[in-house]
Amino acid sequence: MTARWPDRDRTTIGRYLASLDLRSMKSQTCYRQVLNGFQDVVERHGKLDQHVLVAWLRISAECWAATTRLHRTRIIDRFLDHLLKVGAIDRNPITALREACNIKQCMPVWRALASRNPEKAFAELRRPQPFGSVLGGVMAEHVALMRNRGYKYSSQSERLLRFDHFLQWNPALQDQPIGVMLEHWAAEKATSNHAVECENLRRILTKIFRHRDPSIPPRRPDPRPQKEVVKHWRKPHIYSPADVRQILDIARSYPSPRAPLRPLSIYTMLLLAYCAGLRRGELARLDIGDVNLHSDTITVRQTKFFKTRILPLPDSVMIELRAYIHARRRAGASQDPRSGLFWHEPGRTRRYTPEAITWLFLAVIRRAGLKPQHGRTGPRFHDLRHSMVVNRILEWYRVGINPQGRLPFLATYLGHRDINSTLVYITVTQDLLHLANERFRAVGAPCLNLAQEVRS
Repeated sequence: MTARWPDRDRTTIGRYLASLDLRSMKSQTCYRQVLNGFQDVVERHGKLDQHVLVAWLRISAECWAATTRLHRTRIIDRFLDHLLKVGAIDRNPITALREACNIKQCMPVWRALASRNPEKAFAELRRPQPFGSVLGGVMAEHVALMRNRGYKYSSQSERLLRFDHFLQWNPALQDQPIGVMLEHWAAEKATSNHAVECENLRRILTKIFRHRDPSIPPRRPDPRPQKEVVKHWRKPHIYSPADVRQILDIARSYPSPRAPLRPLSIYTMLLLAYCAGLRRGELARLDIGDVNLHSDTITVRQTKFFKTRILPLPDSVMIELRAYIHARRRAGASQDPRSGLFWHEPGRTRRYTPEAITWLFLAVIRRAGLKPQHGRTGPRFHDLRHSMVVNRILEWYRVGINPQGRLPFLATYLGHRDINSTLVYITVTQDLLHLANERFRAVGAPCLNLAQEVRS
């Protein structure tokens, strides 16, 4: 049976310090001093609660500076977790306060305890419970329903939670009709993005209540907020074929003395991103087993909306991909089919993350002079996907193919549900406008020659 704490002979502290295996004598002395001082305060008050924590912090303020004192609280946090784990205490007061405030971290609790007015600090620290408003139960039930049907429903759930928190912070609205609640929610911010947020929320709430009562009439969506936001979207940068060649050349010669495989990895990643229109997350999730060297295809698994697609690649891309896989094998990378295709040498078992891919790409295009050396302005990684679509349509125009008939195939290749999603990627450039006009002049203009039609 585990001894209860605090114990007079301090054996609990001694065993805990021995379990930490602190190698530095300075660390052992610091831990022992902090824990013994904390036990002294607990024994003096006779109860492990919020008042004991405040008293220990005030006594510690006489010995340590504020930053040092808050750093020492981490020692107490780990010690209290240990005591609770071994059954030496019944409850951890820090955990109880954290749960009462509905927060995940301990440091804000300690800061509130160290303030001049802890009660006021805790009142400001408390966060609303998820789906704790008057509409919380209905919204939580709808989120569970949609997830049981197989949808991620993450952005919609976050949107509902934000509205739920707003209702909890404004209890006077709980007895008001939903329309009044939404009006107050819309008045919170005057930004165009918040107007879109409100429109999406209205759509979701209408869907929720129509599920519960089919007699409720459907609501006609308002497209104006979304159109206003689209006006301020950054226009994609369309890389020309010459730009792409320059980017690939710089990637192949990227300086990397500590990771010799990295230049070829960047080169192959950017080649696939452009030629196959892959997103950065799709690149990062590719496994070595997703490449089929016999059928010249790659399998892109569980992408947006849980879709998986098999993409055929041209011979020129497969030659480069084979060369990379051969170099990857020579570098000692894992040959497990589930290991990352783009292998990170220093990590040995780690693959490139989407963030690392973006960082390397930005370094390459800055070397190419396509993006400023500092700041977020300029081309992005996702613009490679836009460029692939535009340049593919340009090539179809040049060889005499009607792009409209090929759009469903392009949508499938990109992993889109229909061509409406693909149309977003079609940025009208001068070259595209010129070739479209030329095709119309050659094919469509004769159909409008009414005089010739009358003579015939």
